[in-house]
Amino acid sequence: MIERDFILANASGLHARPAALFVQTVLRFPGTDVFVRNGPKEVSARSLISVLSLGASKGTNISVRCSGPQETEAMAALASLFESGFGE
Repeated sequence: MIERDFILANASGLHARPAALFVQTVLRFPGTDVFVRNGPKEVSARSLISVLSLGASKGTNISVRCSGPQETEAMAALASLFESGFGE
């Protein structure tokens, strides 16, 4: 299991487009469980609605947890998204 914290740097936070990119990235790793947490609320990163329900805005500290055979690759791909500001 790998867990890492990220700060949302993009202006709109985890709104529809970046959340969709996040979920699409997670779905590339079918054997790996990925969960995302904002404060006390943790949801499956495989569901766009669940990710959007976190209400994560700019500056929010998000925790991502990956567990499974491709956990390292999944975390690296998600880290790239956060570091690029989701292309915004």
